[in-house]
Amino acid sequence: MDANHPKSPSVSLPSAPPPAMAPGVGHALGLIALYFALQLAIGGSISLIAGVASVLQQGGSLAEVIHQGRAWIARPYASAVAVMLTLLVAASLIIHLARRWWPGLWAIGPTPGLGFARSPWPVMYLVAMMLGLLMPFVGGMLTQWLAHGHEVSQDITQLGANIPLPLRVPLALLVVTLGPLVEELLFRGGLLSAIARHVGNGWAIAITAVRCACVHLPDLSILWYALPNLALLGLLLGWLRVQSGSIWPAVLAHGMNNLLAVVSWFMLVPNGN
Repeated sequence: MDANHPKSPSVSLPSAPPPAMAPGVGHALGLIALYFALQLAIGGSISLIAGVASVLQQGGSLAEVIHQGRAWIARPYASAVAVMLTLLVAASLIIHLARRWWPGLWAIGPTPGLGFARSPWPVMYLVAMMLGLLMPFVGGMLTQWLAHGHEVSQDITQLGANIPLPLRVPLALLVVTLGPLVEELLFRGGLLSAIARHVGNGWAIAITAVRCACVHLPDLSILWYALPNLALLGLLLGWLRVQSGSIWPAVLAHGMNNLLAVVSWFMLVPNGN
């Protein structure tokens, strides 16, 4: 070998990007708590503003602000407006925070990604649609069997049944689209990925399902016999999330499940009050 031959310059290859870290359990739970706290805060602010406006218009003392605000928001159309504004604002803030906190995880399909990627298994969308339509019937029968004849009704069903049609339509659209999207981001996106880092996907699906069911119990007046139905739905949504490698099948199934709850607003109830 020619000792005088110049050596080839060393080429430094670009290093692979570090693997994206899963969300922390504390961060995921904090985002869930923030979502529901925002709902309470926004709803309370709307009621307070309505109370102040009513007192300024009709007269009265400041002590009547809370009473007037509650009276206004108890009206069916006012409740619908408050629910829509609350969901729009709270969901938008949560989605923004999730993208800011975990930008590298957003478009990653498998856990620890948040799953906002197309599933490599298109058939999972069909499975999701079928499960979403089937679950209200299976879960309803399970709940009625456990309830032994006691009535079980959701707040959102009662709300939608009493509002005028012009408000019923946009509310229904939000209930079957934005609501499922933000909840799947919170539970099957952030929280499932955070827990799976410690115990694996199987246990993460189960723990997330129970957590999600408990969070929704206030909508069912804390009736314990509604818990298995909600937990079963959470198990199926978590299974869809993991098996499909995407969060979209779970969002679709969740939306189809909610769709059957709002169909009664248009089929079983008069179109307006």
